[in-house]
Amino acid sequence: MDTPQNSPEITPEIVAEHGLSPAEYEKVLEILGRTPNLTELGIFSVMWSEHCSYKSSKKWLKTLPTEGKRVICGPGENAGVVDIGDGQAAVFKMESHNHPSFIEPYQGAATGVGGILRDVFTMGARPVANLNALRFGSPDHPKTRHLVAGVVAGIGGYGNCVGVPTVGGECEFHPGYNGNILVNAMTVGVADQDKIFYSAATGVGNPIVYVGSKTGRDGIHGATMASAEFTDDSDEKRPTVQVGDPFTEKLLIEACLELMATDMIVAIQDMGAAGLTSSSFEMASKGGTGVELDLDQVPQRETGMTAYEMMLSESQERMLMVLKPGREDDARKIFEKWELDFAVVGKLTDTGHMVLRHKGGVVADLPIDPLALASPEYDRPWVPTPGQAEITPADLKRDIAPLDALKTLMGCPHLASKRWIWEQYDHMVMGDTIGRPGGDAGVVRVHGTQKALAVTSDCTPRYCLADPVQGGRQAVAEAWRNLVAVGAKPIAITDNMNFGNPERPEIMGQFVGCVEGIREACVALEFPVVSGNVSLYNETNGKGIPPTPAIGGVGLLKDAAKRVGMGFVKDLEAVVLIGETAGHLGQSIYLREIEGREEGAPPPVNLGAERRNGDFVRSLIETGLISACHDLSDGGLLVALAEMALAGDMGAEIILPAGVDPRAFLFGEDQGRYLVTTDYTAHLTAAACDTGVPATTLGICHGGHIDIVNHGLISLADLRDAHESWMPGFMAQP
Repeated sequence: MDTPQNSPEITPEIVAEHGLSPAEYEKVLEILGRTPNLTELGIFSVMWSEHCSYKSSKKWLKTLPTEGKRVICGPGENAGVVDIGDGQAAVFKMESHNHPSFIEPYQGAATGVGGILRDVFTMGARPVANLNALRFGSPDHPKTRHLVAGVVAGIGGYGNCVGVPTVGGECEFHPGYNGNILVNAMTVGVADQDKIFYSAATGVGNPIVYVGSKTGRDGIHGATMASAEFTDDSDEKRPTVQVGDPFTEKLLIEACLELMATDMIVAIQDMGAAGLTSSSFEMASKGGTGVELDLDQVPQRETGMTAYEMMLSESQERMLMVLKPGREDDARKIFEKWELDFAVVGKLTDTGHMVLRHKGGVVADLPIDPLALASPEYDRPWVPTPGQAEITPADLKRDIAPLDALKTLMGCPHLASKRWIWEQYDHMVMGDTIGRPGGDAGVVRVHGTQKALAVTSDCTPRYCLADPVQGGRQAVAEAWRNLVAVGAKPIAITDNMNFGNPERPEIMGQFVGCVEGIREACVALEFPVVSGNVSLYNETNGKGIPPTPAIGGVGLLKDAAKRVGMGFVKDLEAVVLIGETAGHLGQSIYLREIEGREEGAPPPVNLGAERRNGDFVRSLIETGLISACHDLSDGGLLVALAEMALAGDMGAEIILPAGVDPRAFLFGEDQGRYLVTTDYTAHLTAAACDTGVPATTLGICHGGHIDIVNHGLISLADLRDAHESWMPGFMAQP
């Protein structure tokens, strides 16, 4: 084989720079039977990176439930696909862009949105909704404001320009993310079930076509960078961050969907992490073919690019596809109409090898299956997370009036309104969004039908840190509750597993525990995992982030008109608490913000009660018995009540049950609970009794205050000022 000119000798230092361990490099030598050249080493490096190979996590991911009555395609493709009836499918996935967003927040976040959009439309779906789950460091950290401004501008700048509404998400601040923020992006699309496109390349001799933007030097080794922890010189990694162009992405969506309406495509794959390398390898491996590429044909926007640079570039807005023979000119016309690059760059072969040609010579020759299928799989050592003691009211140090505590909580960075963020996103583009962000779940109408999709993103990292199994259960259960709370039938989830360095047994233990909790909840709630992403090595100088297994949930409303919001809508309606309250204070926001303590066991998750209570609430919504609904989570009952009052601009008067500790009852974070409002109290409580669901009438919606009888009142104006002022004030600081 011809070796590329000026290819350096492969030294242990070069191997280490490519993120391969000595043992992994020995495996490379065994597969090839010779020393690789630099291009080949680079290809092994990205394909065997944590980001692309899941080498530390796949042992555990295999335990997750991935099948269900509505699942059309589970993990393994670009995105998951579920049946939403009438011959239609929802296609969705969540993915991280954490490391790039910390290094270069605007482009890191923007290209995260662009990448997840491509994962969805490459399956043949038109994207209809975006979400994002953001986690930043402490507000008083010197980089936090800069990172928030850049990330939010990047998400808005890309999503708004490409014309897909951002309808939901979450944002929190914690010192645990000071050195490594999290930017998780989710996209949901809709497709006809008979027009789903897959990535397995078949047909020896079929042409391989490159479409979209030209290839540059941005993002080279992005996958490898995303598979390593940060040090003090992380800013030097800026060249590994990709640069996005949402206007080109919009053209690419329309061109691909137009081509998909024909019968020309055999297989299609977006060029995401590891670019041309991963897209061509994955297509060939899934289809059992070989690949021959002529890199001279790759559209390039920079001069003098090497084979190494072209194969490892992560330039954005690019797709690779296999066409039926003889259809190249027909396809070319579509992409030229949309002013996009189109180039035949190779063909499928029967060799089982990837052969790369450049400037008249062979610059790489790699066996596809051994490289793809022999990627490392580690059973990393792990230790379980030690348990923590329960926190009882007797452990509380401060004696503070409930409504004073409420005002503090509603204005703290964790619970304060994130309107400043979502007002920068276009959530109404396409005209099918029902309701603005800020509720339990975003809801988008399936265009031209009565149906709607409900979408949400959820995780409580402080629970996962204290007890990974309970935290994993709770993340799934809260996503399930948020979908139920708007009236949707939960269908399936995508997960985004954000953790520190898996080579440390305590971090690996967090991962194993969270996966087990997710597995248990998905089985109990019939809520399978259909896609996902793992992001490890989220740490700086040995300090890992809190374990953050973000869960993206999708549900279906058969009749969008039955969707309920969380705001109070009718004077004198009864306010009813669904679910059991024990007053669990461990790891609560009350404990953290009022007592200044992050400790204790998180609330246990009773999956049987979650299922029973959620099914009951959904039946109330479907039969029109309730007019508002909100699930209880961070901050407990009184925070949920305040959020409902502010959303509806109507107060409430409630009476606490006899014998309860007000702090535990009002701020405990017991799971499986909802607040609902109804004009049919007797009917509701009778139905609850029949089904064994705890239902407690607390009071009524009324007036302009929240009034807790015998415990004072607070005006909605005061509460709104505290709730709405923190974020704009924080971002306005010099």
